[in-house]
Amino acid sequence: MKTLRLQLRFLLPLCLVLVAAAYITVPLVDRLTLRWFLRDLDSRAALVAESVSNALSRSESLDNDELQREFHRALRDERLFALALCRRDGERLLSTPAFPPLLSCADAFEYVKHPNAIFSQDQRDLHVASIPVVGAGTDTYLIVLHDLGFVHLRSADTRQYLIILFVVLGLVIALITVVVAHMSWRGWVAGTRALLRGSDLLGPFRPPPELQSLASELRAMMREMDEERRSRMNTETWTPERLRQLLNTELRGEQVIVVSNREPYIHVRKEDGVQVQKPASGLVTAIEPVMRACSGTWIAHGAGNADRDTVDSRDHVQVPPENPNYTLRRIWLSEEEEQGYYYGFANEGMWPLCHLAHVRPVFRLSDWEYYRVVNQRFADAVAAEARTEDPIVLIQDYHFALLPAMLRKQLPNATIITFWHIPWPNPESFGVCPWHEEILRGMLGSSILGFHTRFHCRNFLESVDRFLESRIRLEESTITFDGAQTQVNSYPISIHWPSREEMRRQPAIGECRTSLRAMLGVEDDHLVAVGVDRFDYTKGIIERFHAVDRLLRKHSELRRRFTFVQFAAPTRSALDEYQLFVQQVTLLSERINQRHGEGGWQPIRLIAEHQDSAAVTRHYRGADCCVVTSLHDGMNLVAKEFIAARDDNQGTLVLSEFTGAARELHTALIVNPYDVESTADALYKGLTMSREEQAQRMRSLRAMVREDNVYRWAANMLLDAARLRRSERLNARLDANDGN
Repeated sequence: MKTLRLQLRFLLPLCLVLVAAAYITVPLVDRLTLRWFLRDLDSRAALVAESVSNALSRSESLDNDELQREFHRALRDERLFALALCRRDGERLLSTPAFPPLLSCADAFEYVKHPNAIFSQDQRDLHVASIPVVGAGTDTYLIVLHDLGFVHLRSADTRQYLIILFVVLGLVIALITVVVAHMSWRGWVAGTRALLRGSDLLGPFRPPPELQSLASELRAMMREMDEERRSRMNTETWTPERLRQLLNTELRGEQVIVVSNREPYIHVRKEDGVQVQKPASGLVTAIEPVMRACSGTWIAHGAGNADRDTVDSRDHVQVPPENPNYTLRRIWLSEEEEQGYYYGFANEGMWPLCHLAHVRPVFRLSDWEYYRVVNQRFADAVAAEARTEDPIVLIQDYHFALLPAMLRKQLPNATIITFWHIPWPNPESFGVCPWHEEILRGMLGSSILGFHTRFHCRNFLESVDRFLESRIRLEESTITFDGAQTQVNSYPISIHWPSREEMRRQPAIGECRTSLRAMLGVEDDHLVAVGVDRFDYTKGIIERFHAVDRLLRKHSELRRRFTFVQFAAPTRSALDEYQLFVQQVTLLSERINQRHGEGGWQPIRLIAEHQDSAAVTRHYRGADCCVVTSLHDGMNLVAKEFIAARDDNQGTLVLSEFTGAARELHTALIVNPYDVESTADALYKGLTMSREEQAQRMRSLRAMVREDNVYRWAANMLLDAARLRRSERLNARLDANDGN
């Protein structure tokens, strides 16, 4: 309707212009037509006068039959009304019977002097013409009267045809105007939509030249506004309360659904009953605080042996156990599905493919089929849990590369945010996967696709450019594929920053130092470095053991004064590669301990068991140094957890340059884990660093992690989602208006 109203606003003035043109033109045409006809009648009168002159030249008097016959012959012309011969002095010599008695010769001569020379009688208009007649004397004139009735009839026809012409012309112009206006409106709408989405359109509805000229400036302005918004965010501390306010203001409390393979709480049956465990997972560490703030629904694989016993009829359980405020929906997988989807394709295929850890990825068709089946099952679960047609869905990690596109088919209006927690390889490496195109198509079902670093974003953009026909805008970091647009952004993940109350509940630093050394059986002044990882070949555990070996070779004074404690949580133990890796690590630690150990002292203590978060925090607080030497990692939150635990501003961090965290934690001791010599030197520096330098470095690290916490990470994604939802809803209104 709005489009119709806009068109009518344009057409009404056009109609008024056409009416005004007709009002002016028709009288002009009438006058012009009358002038043409009068000129024609004067010519006809001259011909009649010539015929009369010829008749007079052959006659002897004005009463002869020849002249009468000539008059009678002339009157056969239906336009000719009457004739008369008059002298200049006004005497009528001869006239036809129809000549008006009220029109004297003198009056006729007077009428001739007027421009149109029209005499009216009995509602009849007569044109008067006076032509000199040769042969009847020098003062003899032929008065010719023509009936103007045919002129009026012709003028009426002309007016009618002219009005019809204007009507037809108006209709044609109106039709052309409507078509042009409609096309122009659609072009402007499409162009505006393209600008709002930050993309260009191909085909007949490209943005108009006016928009194209403004596009770069508009996009620059939008980028500046976004940077200003992010800068403003960076000056404020994000908390769960602020995140809840964001959801209530920017997203107005809309439903948030998280999808991950690993569940945040596992129910395990033990001898003394069912216990709740929190898995050692960086993903859970990051997402769980966000879900506490959002109060949404978390969909995950139920892997605990008591998980089925603790859910309701809809497979729901309220968590956290101590203060339930969000819903955990569990998905059940058979052993075959778990083996193919999780252990097979995800962890024997995608995990080594995305990590440069020198382990060959394994791809099996059967694993791929299970991967697709499980992804579809999670898509069905999300659709079942959605209370509206446009929820916000946060899809986590490489287990669900196909889920976004599947979910897009079932919930086309949903805002789908996929966050990839591990690195993304370069196109050459990614092309090793036999189903690389299907994976890319699946991920491009996302509205927003997030990685830890811009480097990983660029790798993904290059992979799409290599394998799919798509439109990529590098300056906006967007991909348009199959008519849908995906925003590719970097969102460096972080951790929950503990509040003062939470830190007050922690045991004192001195107590943590004492308990850690008591566990090791060493003195209170013993130097201790810790590593906290899953038992995974990407974490660089072997490389850090070699660095410890090299450290003791170079600095013999550290013998019996230093111990490296490696906490390694078992993971994926069903896979041969992981079993072999555990054996390698165990044998290497035994070899180094045999080489350097003395009496009851061993330089490396390998503790291969799960540690809960409270125990890990105590280890962080009691250690002198934390070592993170991942060979390739997305972010690695161990580094940030260690920093958050050190409210005494003491302790040092040795950090691999191949982690995403190294791009943020610049005052850590950054190392190349493949360079054993420099890693050993960095570890020595961390153990012997002065307290003043430790405090200076740690204050800088803590300020960074405190500001860029997990709530800011979530807020950045959700704010981008809110902006995208506003844009899509505006586009929907434009489409609706365009349709009307």
